[in-house]
Amino acid sequence: MAGEAAHGAHSVVATIQPAITLLGLGIGAALASRALRLNPIVGYIGLGLGLASLGMADDFSGPLVAAMAEAGVMFLLFNLGLHFSLGRIRAEAGNIFGFGALQMLIAGGASAALFAALGLPAAFAIIVGFSMGLSSTAVVIGLIRERDQEDCPVGRAAQAILIFQDIAAILLLVAAGALAGGGAMASALGLAGVKALAAFGIAVLFARYLTEPLFRLIARVGTTEVYTATALFIALAAGWATGMAGLSLTLGAFLGGMAVADSRYRILVQTEIDAFRGLFLSFFFISVGLSINPALLAQDWLWVLLGAAGLIAIKCTLNVVAALINRWSVPGSIQLGFLLGQGSEFTLVLLALPAVAGLVEPRLVSMLVTAIAISLALTPAISNIGRKLAGRLRSGPPDSKLSGDDAPVLIIGLTPAGRAVADALAFNDIGYLALEPDHDRFQTALADGYHVHRANPADPRSWDAIGMGRREVVVVATGNLAVSRDLTPLVKQRLPDIERVIALPGPEAVDEFNTLGMVPVDTSIEGEHERLVDLVFTALDRERKLSAPSWAGEERLNAAA
Repeated sequence: MAGEAAHGAHSVVATIQPAITLLGLGIGAALASRALRLNPIVGYIGLGLGLASLGMADDFSGPLVAAMAEAGVMFLLFNLGLHFSLGRIRAEAGNIFGFGALQMLIAGGASAALFAALGLPAAFAIIVGFSMGLSSTAVVIGLIRERDQEDCPVGRAAQAILIFQDIAAILLLVAAGALAGGGAMASALGLAGVKALAAFGIAVLFARYLTEPLFRLIARVGTTEVYTATALFIALAAGWATGMAGLSLTLGAFLGGMAVADSRYRILVQTEIDAFRGLFLSFFFISVGLSINPALLAQDWLWVLLGAAGLIAIKCTLNVVAALINRWSVPGSIQLGFLLGQGSEFTLVLLALPAVAGLVEPRLVSMLVTAIAISLALTPAISNIGRKLAGRLRSGPPDSKLSGDDAPVLIIGLTPAGRAVADALAFNDIGYLALEPDHDRFQTALADGYHVHRANPADPRSWDAIGMGRREVVVVATGNLAVSRDLTPLVKQRLPDIERVIALPGPEAVDEFNTLGMVPVDTSIEGEHERLVDLVFTALDRERKLSAPSWAGEERLNAAA
């Protein structure tokens, strides 16, 4: 009996040891990436490649690590669903089913035609070729979140396209399954479409009739553990349900998040799920690194690197073409095209299926897998190039008149807090003048489509040119508290009637700025960006529209360059 218990304990230790080891190494990789000013995604993929180079890939290929990696992508899609309410789905339908379909037709269709021209089998060319039009949901959404681009036009369009791509990926997986089973591909795709529509309908019914009563019931218990368990249950159970129906786990996770998006408990659910999302996503990216074949990289390194470079170049170019056809500006098209210019984790899944991989030489499959993994690792750098190029193209010659010259609100600093105010004002058709003293933030704000001017209002000599006397409200969102302290006496003397709101990075200086006559908002607290926006509207004595301003407003980047 004791021997059986010891054997069971040893079995449990052996099962969880790879996950514990990867968790510890992942922490080190994340810290090293930050120290080197790299995106953590690069660190995680590099860690996986390093372990694979040491011949340890099989040591970390167990079911537990695979399940945690899958859970990371599911939580990522659940979080995306939390930002896509039914109203937003309707508002973004043009991007999802119009722009998304156009991007897949151009990028995927061109790749399929290229594979067919190279003499590859038709089934492989169609399934894998169209999958090359897909982008990485995990990588792109992770970058968008890190850069606070979720609510800017590029971020919104990218998320909408990724939603369509996930639907397309499901159809490609169904087609691959029909290929393996020898069944009729058309009937399999039709059945998958019916199942997907049924899943969407169930999510709509859940969102409308069950979400609020469920969370009201849970609120009576009032313990953190129950909220955490409920958030995990909805995310995992929704994915499990669609998986059991023969659809993608990630589609179910997205629909689960969408069912909670309109609930008053959304922020609470998102807070509970965020920690798990970040933790499990690290396992996914490490698994991508582990999938790279070091022997192949050493043997055919030139072909692999050329393949990765060709994939990125062709994909970025085709994405830019799709955006231009969709009447985006040149800078916006470049930024979006480069952001979506990598391969997809779904393509890796397809290439792992024997029915697909068996159609061509194993060496070609290994080269494609390695090239896609390299493109995922290079995504942060490639997207940064596109963002900076878009910023330079947008800067252009200065306007003869300041954009927002007669606007009632002056925003100093387009930090996340400043952007929240700018988005809300733009949605409510209230003008603002945005100034950014920081060069890097100025360039990224231009790239993201904001009408912003490079200026330093810390110099009082610039106040006449800025037109400070014409403003009703000044929002200070730079995070530079020292300048605000120094200028307060002069502002009180020259502009006594102007309302000043300051976004603080923490609670330390709240009392001090209250005493100085400013309205301080601690934006490190969840939901305080909304309070900052409400304070600005209160100071303007204007009513704020109830709709979410960050996604329903007119696309900034759709204007001509």
